[in-house]
Amino acid sequence: MSEFAKRLHQLSERLSYLRDIFPGKHEEELALLQTRLDEAQAAAENASGEESGAGLEALEDLFFFIECKLEDKLTPMDKVRIVRHPQRICLRDILENVYDNYTEIGGQDEHTIDPAMLIARAYITRKRGGQVYHQPVLVIGHEKGHGEEFRNGGSAKPWGNAKAKHYMGVAETEGIPIHAYVFTPGGYPLEEYPGAAQQIARNIYEMAGLTVPIIAVFSEGGSGGAEAVSLADRRLMLSHGYYSVISPEGAAAIEGRLRNGERASAELVERCAENLHLTAEDNLKFGYIDKIIQEPVLGARPYHYEFFRTLRQEVLRATDEVVLRARGFAPLRAAALHRLHDRELNLDEFYVRWDLSRAARQRLVEMRQNKFIKASHSVCKNNRSVAGRLGDAWSEQWWEIYNRLIYDFYHRNRRTIRNLFEELGSEWDMFKMRLLRTWKRQEAQELAAEEELTSLSEWSEDERGWAWVSEKAREDRAVTCPYAARRGCMDMWAFDLYNEFAGVCSSCGHHFPMEYQWVMNNCFDKDSLYEFNTEVESGNPLRFPGFDEKLAAARKKTGLKSACITFEARLEGIQVVVAILAGSFRGGSVGVAEGAKFVAAADRARRKRCPFIVYCHGTAGIRIQEGTHGVIQMPRCTVAVRRYIEAGGLYLVLYDTKSYGGPVASFLGCAFYQFAIRSSSIGFAGPGVIKNTTGIDVPPNHHNCYHALSRGHIQGVWDRRDVRANLCQAIETMGGRNLYYR
Repeated sequence: MSEFAKRLHQLSERLSYLRDIFPGKHEEELALLQTRLDEAQAAAENASGEESGAGLEALEDLFFFIECKLEDKLTPMDKVRIVRHPQRICLRDILENVYDNYTEIGGQDEHTIDPAMLIARAYITRKRGGQVYHQPVLVIGHEKGHGEEFRNGGSAKPWGNAKAKHYMGVAETEGIPIHAYVFTPGGYPLEEYPGAAQQIARNIYEMAGLTVPIIAVFSEGGSGGAEAVSLADRRLMLSHGYYSVISPEGAAAIEGRLRNGERASAELVERCAENLHLTAEDNLKFGYIDKIIQEPVLGARPYHYEFFRTLRQEVLRATDEVVLRARGFAPLRAAALHRLHDRELNLDEFYVRWDLSRAARQRLVEMRQNKFIKASHSVCKNNRSVAGRLGDAWSEQWWEIYNRLIYDFYHRNRRTIRNLFEELGSEWDMFKMRLLRTWKRQEAQELAAEEELTSLSEWSEDERGWAWVSEKAREDRAVTCPYAARRGCMDMWAFDLYNEFAGVCSSCGHHFPMEYQWVMNNCFDKDSLYEFNTEVESGNPLRFPGFDEKLAAARKKTGLKSACITFEARLEGIQVVVAILAGSFRGGSVGVAEGAKFVAAADRARRKRCPFIVYCHGTAGIRIQEGTHGVIQMPRCTVAVRRYIEAGGLYLVLYDTKSYGGPVASFLGCAFYQFAIRSSSIGFAGPGVIKNTTGIDVPPNHHNCYHALSRGHIQGVWDRRDVRANLCQAIETMGGRNLYYR
């Protein structure tokens, strides 16, 4: 093919690209380009080489002019289509053009090599004077492969995320930075082993504590699939990329209440894309990314070689900044790196050593965790007065000092002295037992025989009863168990079922859904509950149309201000901190308010040295109407949980009813101790979502708690009537070193 024919073919592909990302839009401009292109192709057959070349240059200039014009008219949904287009750059393009050498790391079968998750060891060559340095990095990210179907659109399966987690640990062992590239519409929703939600939660938890620099670059960031590899010290984003809690089509399906495969209108999808505030500019304003990397007009494609040089420089700059900040002393180099508009600084000739001391590594982790703990803090709607907030801050400091004195100094020394006296007492008891053994044995045998003949057996009855009874018990009707046809269960009167039986079928043990108040009031000591952070209220930070009315209706119906309830209580006299996700408030979905209350509860449990119990009465996932304000709660709350666990506490999660989505794939799923009430459902996505995204019909019991138990997601299934007893046993037998009652 001649050079002229190649240039014509490139223009034809550019026109096809424009039609794909602007379907049904800008018809006049596209028609003009098509006409001129047809004319050029026809004239090329009769004109001389010089005339054809001049005409082709003019046509290329026209293409560039119209592309620049359309660039200024891009809508959020246009950017989504740019990111999804097969001509978009992929991770292999980045490895070929940004790094100097690389080796992909894989396995032998599907369960060790996920085509949608690419892992590679690479290095970047830099110079200082006459010295050449090869700086190794671990590159992880989603590979879409220019539309190759077998890569599943960049949606990583559980073992793909597991592989990423494993090699992130290898990078930590070897002390090399991690570069993560996010090119995913979301994680693959089917709960195959080891479980989609559980694996994402493990990844987020591990990244919160990795002691090497992590740089994340976003092109397409969809919900939990993106969070699995993006809890980073620096988050960069391509200018035409998007980062969102859900795809615009998914949001349109929810907002339009679509069922049975119905498709949302193009107008509704466009409107949802705008309302989600998913662009790079939006996320930079929110503070969820640190910098935007400018792309060529209408998005980066594999032939934009200058863009790869820019990307290389920005990745190097971000890594150098993280390292120098962790070290704490490099004023001249740090100042040079902060001059973001200084294009004369070639980072290939600006060497920064990437290894860190032990102290610098700890500083790095602390800075990363603080970064995410503070995320979305300014967006939270808190109705507490200024005086009240100052009082809370003072109270927190006082409790910190008090607990350090009482538990870290007084109780620790007191325990040492008590242990000494216990040892001496045990030795004295052994001495007395040996001295008086013969006489005591004979006397004890005679007394035991006499007691057995004369004493009566005792009748034990639980006099406690249920402190709270469901409103359903007042209904004058019979209730049929859903398994009656298969198991022969008898009908039960509502008063008995929801009162004495605690919502449990007396025949087969099926658990009917109950209100969150049942656990809240029946499982903790009477009159011991003290609710805190009641002024924090769910809001509408994105001004999502119609959502204020929905929140008002939820507040009126439930009497709650958010889906999260946090309180202190006592369990057999032991003080605990409890967070409840109430499924009755907007499906238990998590947004800024819920994240803020959860983080505060975890911090309170850490300061007071109390067990931290989370009762998930039900959650539908992250609240889509809050966009990335909601999805950032996944890493944020996970960081709070990790800090609490590393401080030596007991973090225990109990699932009930239906629990899906981002919370299960992050701060709930990362718990070491997870249990479920019988008949509950647990998973990464609900059956309807899986059907709409993959087209696969999910088996009826696919999300059953026993299925979750079989794949290791949870550690046990509890009867609702035994929750209090099991919680007491867990508190006595589980948990770390920093619980005050230990």
